[in-house]
Amino acid sequence: MKFKGLGKGSGDFITGLDVGTSSIKVVVAECRGHRPAIVHVHKEEALGLRKGAVIDLGEASQAINRALGEVKKVSKSALKNVYVSIGTPQAKMQTSRGIVAVSRADAEIYKDDIDRAVRASQAVNLPQNRTIIHTLTKEFMIDGVGDIVDPLGLSGSRLEVQSLIIDAFSPHIKTLVRAVELSAGDVSGLVFGPLVAARAALSKRQRDLGTALIDIGFGTTGLCIYEENRLVGVAKFPVGAANVSNDLAVGLKISVDTAEEVKLHYGYALAKEVGAKEAVELKKFTEDAKGSVSRRFVAEIIESRLEEIFDLVNNELKLYQKAGQLPGGVVLVGGGAKLPGLTDLVRQEMKLAAQIGSTLAEEWESEGGGFKEYLEDPEFVNAFGLILWGMDSEGRWGNGSESRVNLKNFFSYFAP
Repeated sequence: MKFKGLGKGSGDFITGLDVGTSSIKVVVAECRGHRPAIVHVHKEEALGLRKGAVIDLGEASQAINRALGEVKKVSKSALKNVYVSIGTPQAKMQTSRGIVAVSRADAEIYKDDIDRAVRASQAVNLPQNRTIIHTLTKEFMIDGVGDIVDPLGLSGSRLEVQSLIIDAFSPHIKTLVRAVELSAGDVSGLVFGPLVAARAALSKRQRDLGTALIDIGFGTTGLCIYEENRLVGVAKFPVGAANVSNDLAVGLKISVDTAEEVKLHYGYALAKEVGAKEAVELKKFTEDAKGSVSRRFVAEIIESRLEEIFDLVNNELKLYQKAGQLPGGVVLVGGGAKLPGLTDLVRQEMKLAAQIGSTLAEEWESEGGGFKEYLEDPEFVNAFGLILWGMDSEGRWGNGSESRVNLKNFFSYFAP
């Protein structure tokens, strides 16, 4: 899918718009030299969304309009270059190959040969209501020899590419784009949520070692698996932190809003680490509730739902033969990652090292400056990842780093 601003940018600003089920996070960055400088961060309550998809265009547009209204106060040009996250669990990934003959007599490979190979890999059969949102280049092969990252300038008679194709439900994409456009935003690119989370939170060493990033949002949970600095797999599951609150509401016979407050103040992911005699006075949260409840019982409800989520993740890892086999372990991001005891539960359930992730500060001007607290917040990882993805796609890293110049060609095949 092509967008008006794709690859061109507008002025010196890039805007990242993370449209989540419960909240909308927006980050505006100015491109200065070879690092982005954060100039604005904002969080807005989301409306009209369910499990990462827009279900009420009117309500969603109003919420996005409020978020982008804050962007307009910074600069109108920032509205002309917006990268938006896709959170729908209906997105699917498949592997595809494209093969072309090198066109020139001297057998040197040019960019048009690479483009033809990538387009050939996109020739997959999809239902009419599905749209390709990413063609991610896994590796190139020249005359049968693989493991080539960038074939530009090399020689050979046959060029082959192995691509990971991610497609999504077309109505979800169109409705999301429409909601942004109704708010005066120009969409430069749509990016699948787990990819931008990994872009912001995983270091090259983690991607090399083999690491799973788990993004626990309000309505969905995302997964991104890397090994040898390559994307192995990506998935989105239709369960998230809201399901934990819903289970608490049923188990404690309280409202969902009250259950959310109980989770935030007394929740713990691993029940055995909670004292058996600790009590939660429910009347602190609502006058309708009576008596108290064991904090361990609260933790047992939370742990049970989280175990189901990590079972889904483990099953996905098994498809790629990576269950318990990732030296880099698990990096947890998203609002749901803030729950105390979560890393201990992951170590128990997934048999892997675990840590809470955040946006890597070294990629930002002055390491985030006055916005460092947001960089350290796992809930904002996706919004910052959208800025970095936009920088990659538009080749805005400047001449300050030779590695960034090389990455410009590499990421040109990652653009949606």
